[in-house]
Amino acid sequence: MSGAHITSTNTLAGIGLLVAAVACFAVLDTTTKVISLSVPLLMALWFRYAIQALATTLFLMPRRGWTLPPTAHPKFQCLRGVLLLASSAFAFFSLKFMPVGEFTAIVMVTPLLMTLLASLTLGERVSLLRWFLVIGGFAGTLIIIRPGGEQFSWTMLLPLGLVATNSWFQILTSRLARTEDPVAMHFYTGWIGTLLASLAVPFVWTTLDSWTLWAGMALMGVMATVGHFMMILAYARTPVSTLTPFLYAQIGFAMLGGWLAFSHVPDEMSMIGMALIGACGTTGAWLAVREHRIVVQPAET
Repeated sequence: MSGAHITSTNTLAGIGLLVAAVACFAVLDTTTKVISLSVPLLMALWFRYAIQALATTLFLMPRRGWTLPPTAHPKFQCLRGVLLLASSAFAFFSLKFMPVGEFTAIVMVTPLLMTLLASLTLGERVSLLRWFLVIGGFAGTLIIIRPGGEQFSWTMLLPLGLVATNSWFQILTSRLARTEDPVAMHFYTGWIGTLLASLAVPFVWTTLDSWTLWAGMALMGVMATVGHFMMILAYARTPVSTLTPFLYAQIGFAMLGGWLAFSHVPDEMSMIGMALIGACGTTGAWLAVREHRIVVQPAET
């Protein structure tokens, strides 16, 4: 088998894994919105992280010994876990009040915001076209949120908190990924999130009478864990710049989930905003391929 064929196979496998991963994230977000109608959000958040922590431990420990994975930056691992937990909390609260499709589209502004942060914190040169794409992405966000409109409420600003915390999480991740094991990073974020959420769980714990609610929370944890593992496998096989355009498939999956679970179809203005964000994001990914830049992963929930 030729090297070119192996490369092509790996690329297709990586794309398939990534599309499956974002489908898992769309199921996670849709299930989160369903669960949030009946379960305290902090309780659901704890459950989601506990499943990830246990699953990662069962996967990691038998292969590497029953000791903590080595890390050269424990403080940064803790900070990364705190940022991801904050990002997840913003996601859970956002989904309680917002349709899944519109929420997902706003979250997809994260890679565009990273352009600004790369310029401000890393001193990277940003082309004029990239600045226009960033402006276009934020314009799409404003079209969805519509400040001052009849449908606007302060809860529609919650996804922006997710975008901010996740952008800093991604910057820290890109720094740590140069020297740290990605599976170990997944292990620490899972347990840090679980331990921090455990501090609040006793105050919000509620007895659930319906087995469907327990099944829904279990599905959230499974989708988050499987989705992130698939993403790790995808990026291990295919360059990030090649995969990034396919991240925007999550908007389509999210719209499908919102329609199936809630019969929700975005209105015309929201569709325009979502299309603008998707167009700016995929164009930015195309530029990254040309410039051989690393583009960040989507927001985790």
